[in-house]
Amino acid sequence: MPLPPQVITAIEKVDIFMAKYPTLTQYEKLKDIEKQTGHSKVYFFALAVSIISSALYALGGGKLCTDLVTFIYPAYMSFKAIDSANSSEHTQWLTYWVVYSFFSITESVAGFLTEFIPFYFIIKICFFVYLYHPKFMGAGLVYTQAIKPFVMPHLEALTKSVSSTTKKVE
Repeated sequence: MPLPPQVITAIEKVDIFMAKYPTLTQYEKLKDIEKQTGHSKVYFFALAVSIISSALYALGGGKLCTDLVTFIYPAYMSFKAIDSANSSEHTQWLTYWVVYSFFSITESVAGFLTEFIPFYFIIKICFFVYLYHPKFMGAGLVYTQAIKPFVMPHLEALTKSVSSTTKKVE
């Protein structure tokens, strides 16, 4: 039974992805398995990813998986941005962490509502990937459209209140 063209295209794309990272393809054992079975190493890569994902889900559930996805890559990129001279990277990751913090606080306050949303953790992963993915950079949009209009008036009022209190003390 021949494979559909979409599957062949997907296998080729994963093979190209794996070729970019020599540590994934350098293992002789993987090449031996590929020769012995006659199946592409892509199948074994997908199997390994599935097993690791299943183990993570079994250990900590959807919460652990979403926490890892929403934290590990952004933290890594934030560390890289700290040493970068590019101010747009600084802005992107600072904005991401503001949105992340706002979402985390909202989620902890209204956490009981998450039980009623089907596929909540999958939706959350997709949302956070949208926030930090280089193609979308959604954190800036969410910040300017949703968080900034809500928070800035209160922040400005707080700043005025603190500055007037400071002047009275002097």
